[in-house]
Amino acid sequence: MGFSPLCLTAAFFQMGFDLPALRADTPGTDTVLHFNNAGAALPPQPVVDAQVTHLKREATIGGYEAAAEAEAQLHHTYDAIARMLGCETEEIALVENATRAWDMAFYGLSFGPNDRILTSPSAYASNHIACLQVAEQTGASVEVLPHDPHGQVDVAALRAKMDDDVALIALTHVPTNGGLVNPAAEVGAVAQNAGVPFLLDACQSAGQMPLPVDEIGCTMLSATGRKYLRGPRGTGFLYVRDDWIERIEPPLLDLHAATWTAPDEYEIHPDARRFETWESHVAGQVALGEAVDYALDRGLDAIFERNQHLAHALRTELEKVPGVTVHDQGRVRCGITTFSAEQNDAAALQAALREQHVNVSVSPPSSTRLDAEARALPDLVRASVHYYNTTGEIDRFITALRTALAA
Repeated sequence: MGFSPLCLTAAFFQMGFDLPALRADTPGTDTVLHFNNAGAALPPQPVVDAQVTHLKREATIGGYEAAAEAEAQLHHTYDAIARMLGCETEEIALVENATRAWDMAFYGLSFGPNDRILTSPSAYASNHIACLQVAEQTGASVEVLPHDPHGQVDVAALRAKMDDDVALIALTHVPTNGGLVNPAAEVGAVAQNAGVPFLLDACQSAGQMPLPVDEIGCTMLSATGRKYLRGPRGTGFLYVRDDWIERIEPPLLDLHAATWTAPDEYEIHPDARRFETWESHVAGQVALGEAVDYALDRGLDAIFERNQHLAHALRTELEKVPGVTVHDQGRVRCGITTFSAEQNDAAALQAALREQHVNVSVSPPSSTRLDAEARALPDLVRASVHYYNTTGEIDRFITALRTALAA
């Protein structure tokens, strides 16, 4: 997954992709310049059609009946995610978002007073808050690993910290506040060698790059549908390696996750569906399968390469804008770019760009407090590209940004 700068020509960007067809499949490209894919990407038409068709079917024949009718499509969603990760269908749970997926794995682990939870400075706020809560409740400790010179988690420092008290390694693959891609497979090798569970937050990497769980070496992986997978909001999934499924007791159970076998007895589902609940966003889950298919059909290696080059082009142009500072770190970088501008509030820039039909996000220090405080980061403008974006849109973005800065 390394990156070598190449000639950033329009011809290169179109290698392997039929851009007119991609954009025709993406209705939103007619109305907005969407550089908010790390927030919620524009869905392709097949995903929209799958979700709307199911919602209409619910309205026509009833919600329960539509779900029964869509059983094969729902099974396909599990199969598609398993194919994307290179795992078994029984290792996948469908949940409502990445945070709930992460929580179901994390809170299902058992921690005690001597246990150590190792995490990284780029940890996402929701994950780190959960770590702190469990530490307060159990007496476990939360230890933040240092960065290496590239801003990535320091794998050598991780290796040096491993001992019998390490109960979990928790890593955010791609932080919410920049293009850094952490060396997940190197972390996974350390975890496997020590026999320690490894929980990978792939919220920003799913759909943007290959995620072969066997090669990465993660025990658990959480992700969302709405970001780089281009799926619906309100969808997410959890992977748990088969030899760990029954070692993790879900923090919440219902009649889907477990069976009430006698007045005072129950049995928890033996596969990853123990982490699900009965009520779910069926239309979204059907459409999530379409989104995964769409990404796999285009090729995750090709998507990742294109995103790297688009983001490199964007960073190069941003560095030419007076007063703008790009804050991305990492030996390997992805489609997320974050920047600040002198004497310009990030939220005000976001609003000014929105008036020009340009979508970006704001990444506040509170979302990645450890990294933000270590680097004294302000609120950042986050511009996140995806493979259906174009070099022409990068030029338009820079023009819009200059206009906003001059206002």
